[in-house]
Amino acid sequence: MAVTESLNVLETSPPRFSPEEVASIAAELFDLHGEARDLGSERDQTFLVGDGVLKISNTGENPDVLDLEAKALAHIERIDPELSIARQRGSVTYQGHFVRLFERMAGRSGARDLDDDAVLAFAATNARLTLALRGFFHPAAGRDLLWNPGQAARLRPLAASIPDAGRRAIVEHVLDRYEEYVLPRWDYLPAQIVHGDFTLDNVLVDKRGRVSGITDFGDLGFGARAGDLAIDLCSILRVGGEELFRTARIAIDGYQSRIPLENEELDVLGDLVFARLAALVAISAWRVERYPENAEYIQSWDDESWSLLERFDALGFDAVARELGAPQPSVPTEELVRRRSAALGSALTGLTYKNPVHVVRGEGVWLFDVDGRRYLDAYNNVPVVGHCHPRVTEAVVRQTRLLNTHSRYLYEPLVELAERLAATMPPESGLDAVMLVNSGSEANDLAWRLATVATGHSGAIVTAFAYHGVTSAVADFSPEEWGEGFRPEHVETITPFGEGMAEAVEQLDGRGHGLAATFLDCGFTSDGIWTPAADDVQAIARATREAGGLLVADEVQAGHGRTGEHLWSFAQYGIAPDVVTLGKPMGNGYPVAAVIARQELFDRLKAETEVFSTFGGNPVAARAALAVLDVIDDERLIENAKRVGEELRTSLADLGIGEVRGRGLLVGIEPETAERAEEIVNRMRDAGVLINRTGPSENVLKIRPPLVFASEHVEVLVAALAAAVS
Repeated sequence: MAVTESLNVLETSPPRFSPEEVASIAAELFDLHGEARDLGSERDQTFLVGDGVLKISNTGENPDVLDLEAKALAHIERIDPELSIARQRGSVTYQGHFVRLFERMAGRSGARDLDDDAVLAFAATNARLTLALRGFFHPAAGRDLLWNPGQAARLRPLAASIPDAGRRAIVEHVLDRYEEYVLPRWDYLPAQIVHGDFTLDNVLVDKRGRVSGITDFGDLGFGARAGDLAIDLCSILRVGGEELFRTARIAIDGYQSRIPLENEELDVLGDLVFARLAALVAISAWRVERYPENAEYIQSWDDESWSLLERFDALGFDAVARELGAPQPSVPTEELVRRRSAALGSALTGLTYKNPVHVVRGEGVWLFDVDGRRYLDAYNNVPVVGHCHPRVTEAVVRQTRLLNTHSRYLYEPLVELAERLAATMPPESGLDAVMLVNSGSEANDLAWRLATVATGHSGAIVTAFAYHGVTSAVADFSPEEWGEGFRPEHVETITPFGEGMAEAVEQLDGRGHGLAATFLDCGFTSDGIWTPAADDVQAIARATREAGGLLVADEVQAGHGRTGEHLWSFAQYGIAPDVVTLGKPMGNGYPVAAVIARQELFDRLKAETEVFSTFGGNPVAARAALAVLDVIDDERLIENAKRVGEELRTSLADLGIGEVRGRGLLVGIEPETAERAEEIVNRMRDAGVLINRTGPSENVLKIRPPLVFASEHVEVLVAALAAAVS
């Protein structure tokens, strides 16, 4: 068989020095004395002599590659001096062979008994070594090595040496899959100079199975990180026992403790494991044909490699990939609807559209469904700075890798967020203290506790169709959710314009409750999206305080710049609340919420009880919320909401569908009937634009997109709406 030039080192006969000759060479070249013990090697000779390890290289070895190894070792020692690598102590040429002396390291090689902790540590060490090599470059690193999973497509000629036809067919099947699935993705994988052979044979471990020395850098080269991990996994799995995939996942966890894998890497990791196993058995068969005298060493892992390969082949590529972390294929929409109905509590709010939107990905103002179709999201106020904003997602991921715990420990993100939020409040309000919780419902529940303790009253006033949350206390303040005939006797309602305020106070007093708090969503979102005059809202605030109550501004729906004038919607009315609650958009999808009030109100509550929210203000939530505030500032999203909102309302008014109202990117349109509104919502969904309905009669079209909504998106929305009403 004709062999390509890159197989030169494999075709060249290994050195054949006897132990006695090696002992003499060590004494002559390095003044190293002692008996030479053969450690075994595939293409070189490696001997233990005294307190050193002597490596005699194959004459086919490229001198540049040996320089690559030497410089890589020096680089690793400089970057991570605590990493246990075998340091080179000398190098000379002897009878055409490069002879190198390495320090002897403590430990045993070829371990086959690693426990879970040792497996975790083994892969973590691999990742640590990869990090140490991250900034290293050498021209010889582009070498061709058939052991490199990136070279798997070139194994076909070698597969012919596999004597068993069934096994040969398995390898050929692996190569077919590799060419079809992996090669098109290969150039997209993160790559660098990697060790290339981080296996149990090339490291020493201590009594606990922890890596005590990395002894062989003969396969260094430029390659995909995922391919290097696949080599590690194959070595671990060959001694992994019956729980193969459990062991593999522990190893992957260890690697990811230092280098998180990207989705593209997880997609192909299983295939790279297949490719590595195919390379091991194919190269072994080819080498044994040429060097039968070295068969014992060459084939030392063949049984385990074939056992794995045959087992994986029986499972199939996709099953192995999923076990190693590749994303699972999406479930058909109809099946997912059925499973949702069966698994979730029946009291859960139903799906939004007649034809459910089965989403799998989001980006900016777009959602993507299971079939790859994209939808303009003009409805969702939670991702206020856009779905999956990179600043927010990276803040969450980085903090998650660093620390996440509860607020009884001291850490910077919580304090920084509290200070930042307090600084956004009107100076004259005295709102100077913050408590972090998990949801708008929890925030409003805490606001209610502050109000009842501070006032000694137990009555509340809300607008006629408001929504303020789902806890037992706050559900009473959410007329939108009240069932037929349900009306709590300690709650009264008013219109968004303040009509009925005096009567409400009188009714509460008459029933012995007194007014503890008035809750206002200043976008009046659930009421149908109204913009009353500032005088009307100020009158509500005055009447609340005259009755001895607190004014709670619920910014969960309309806050974070949505109304296009200020960060908080209450500011447009010139009022200073006693308590401000935040929620939904605060973390751009990460659960985080807040209560902002005067310290004196918290002091009164503390006199009766302390409040603790296990996850409230955890470091990850705080980082998400800080990132959202940063993006709103940096991308000038409040200004964008004002400008684009004005464009949107003007264009919608031109359609003549019904009254258009709102501010910024909180917009309502009121067609003739609820039935008409529902029809429009579903037609727009089918056209690829998502909006919803609100209001007491559910006849108001609700438009509240992420604040990155732009002029081109207005055009798409208006065109879809025009078609939906035609």
